[in-house]
Amino acid sequence: MGLMFADRMNQKVAVSVVVVAAFFVTILDTSVVNVAIHVSAASVDSVVIGYLVSLAVFIPASGWLGDRFGNKRVLLVAIVIFTVASILCGAAQSIGQLVGFRILQGAGGGMLTPVGMSLLLHAFPPAERIRASTIIIVPATLGPALGPLLGGVFTDHLSWRWVFYVNVPIGTLAFVFGVLFLGDRRHDDPGRFDLPGFVLAGAGLGLLMYGVSEGPAKGWSDGPVIATCVIGAVALGALVVVELRRPEPMLDLRLYGNHLFRSTVTVITLMGVSFFGAIYLASLFFQNGLGLSAQTSGFNIFPQAVGFTLGAPIAARMLYPRVGPRRIIASGCVIVAAMMAVLATVGTGTSIWTIRAIVLVLGVGMSAIGLPAQTASFATIPAPKIGRASTLFNSQNRLGGAVGVAAITTVVIAVGTTHVVHGHVVAHLVAYRIGFLVAAAIMLVNAGAALVINDADAVETMILRKQQTVPILEPEKLESTS
Repeated sequence: MGLMFADRMNQKVAVSVVVVAAFFVTILDTSVVNVAIHVSAASVDSVVIGYLVSLAVFIPASGWLGDRFGNKRVLLVAIVIFTVASILCGAAQSIGQLVGFRILQGAGGGMLTPVGMSLLLHAFPPAERIRASTIIIVPATLGPALGPLLGGVFTDHLSWRWVFYVNVPIGTLAFVFGVLFLGDRRHDDPGRFDLPGFVLAGAGLGLLMYGVSEGPAKGWSDGPVIATCVIGAVALGALVVVELRRPEPMLDLRLYGNHLFRSTVTVITLMGVSFFGAIYLASLFFQNGLGLSAQTSGFNIFPQAVGFTLGAPIAARMLYPRVGPRRIIASGCVIVAAMMAVLATVGTGTSIWTIRAIVLVLGVGMSAIGLPAQTASFATIPAPKIGRASTLFNSQNRLGGAVGVAAITTVVIAVGTTHVVHGHVVAHLVAYRIGFLVAAAIMLVNAGAALVINDADAVETMILRKQQTVPILEPEKLESTS
């Protein structure tokens, strides 16, 4: 029955619906949990760390799994794992159970994002990749914006368990729709499973993710933090050596030889470091620094999604086909950096609507970075390599986000979030301001990185919508451009 419905459904629509729902629920989950964890017991930090480590372990295998068993099947299994684990997390009776179920949830989330992106990129030819990027970026933007808002509502008015239960209806609907309407594709020859690559990638990314996540809280001189960071880095170094020698590697590092892919993924990674670090800092700043409720803090972050929604059509439909990615991305980085620097001037006397206006403009700037960079990333990647490229893209993006949160948090802790004034302990706003300025500086560095992008390499994606009826390059011809 599913195949019958899939034949009748436009696959661009079917893939878009399932991928948006799946991406949204995983990104929303991370940002909602971060708010709930922040206002709950500090011991629950392991809930966040366990999830991040699990993501890092399972993302590398996702490309091969999608090629071997079919992207549709792997995506639906990942949705089921994530949804069932969400139910178990909500029903957990102890911290130990919650951490265990959260790790299971990360296994589903780790497979879900790269496989979903691969499905979407296969459904849309290069001339329509800007549309595909818009579809991917929407949940990536709404999730971090809605997460703090919903997290605040759940924390202030409901139970922490709703942090996980909110995933269930979205995941269920995505699964049912996918079963009925998704078509499938499978790589003709995915090759043998790269066990050494899987072990080294999982150990390297997992340990490094653990180290950078725990570093701010435990201190960078802490023995386990140092050990996990060093061992993780060594494992990743060994991974590079092993994978470059294998004919069918799990992580195809040779794709970094593609100039356009390398330069745009660098932009996406630095964007993640700056943006996710700043968004996490903003939640802390609004609650601990300005003394606002979790719900009000969420409302202060939400305009970022509104700004992105307003800026996306301009970046995607008007500018990208005419200007190309390089100048749009660099300009977006400058806008975002400027707004982060302005956030550093916010104080207790600043109007709440002024804060929201700043965050809205920041969202507009983000649309000028994420959409063009993601569209251009896969412009010269041959169709058979898209799954593996998506795996690299998501691995680096996740690590960038974790490094950003760790780096900005470390800066804030080093300065000190509180100080004594007239015998009373009060919030030290200077610490948060320095954090925002560091995030702004990283985004300015990203503006420089964007200038390395060659617009001519992305020409296949720079087509106006009214011109998208032109013939698409054949796969053999596409391969020759990479």
